[in-house]
Amino acid sequence: MADAHVSTVDEIDVEATHLRHHFATPAQQFDCAMLGMWTFLITEVLFFGGMFTAYAIYRSVYPAAFASTSEYMDVTLGGINTAVLICSSLSMAMAVRSAQLSRYRALVVSLILTMVFGTAFLVIKYVEYSRKWEEGLVPGLKFDVLHYHAPQWAHQAQILFFLYFAMTGMHAVHMIVGLGLLTYLLVLAAKRRFNTAYYTPVEMIGLYWHFVDVVWIFLFPLLYLIGDRK
Repeated sequence: MADAHVSTVDEIDVEATHLRHHFATPAQQFDCAMLGMWTFLITEVLFFGGMFTAYAIYRSVYPAAFASTSEYMDVTLGGINTAVLICSSLSMAMAVRSAQLSRYRALVVSLILTMVFGTAFLVIKYVEYSRKWEEGLVPGLKFDVLHYHAPQWAHQAQILFFLYFAMTGMHAVHMIVGLGLLTYLLVLAAKRRFNTAYYTPVEMIGLYWHFVDVVWIFLFPLLYLIGDRK
């Protein structure tokens, strides 16, 4: 009877923690997941680091040209997006905490809020891209050199606009991936798959979301606050 009781308890524990057969304990499984996520995030740092390096090099070579683009950067929309992402990080942190405490309703609400903020960010970014297209500021596709307000820097300024679309575009792609991951979490949260014993996916995806937010915190001053504004 004692053996049967232990077996039943073990089965319940395994189910509660979603322990995979190749891990000895839930703690080991969590540590491996954490190590894997941080390794992935380091590769993401290297990925974005290449673009930041290119930005630093070209800005040092053409400082006046880069400053001339400040007139076309919408600081208001960029600032709103910064606030939106900060709010999304808060709601994501609340989602992780709710999962740790087995607060299912709070978890679902927090995930939905995070998705709303993420979607709002992408909508605002779409508005910005549309305006850049209308103003003829898309290098390689539609760049109006003749009507650029600083003609002497028009060609060099295209480098900045290329970096703007490359860096914010890749950031937007990461946001879209993040929204897909949040949708996955929301489905599982609605089924009450997370609890005090098992919340690893919520925390791992939370780390990814925070990383994407931190990248934007660097992009905003570099791209939007790059020169004196009239």
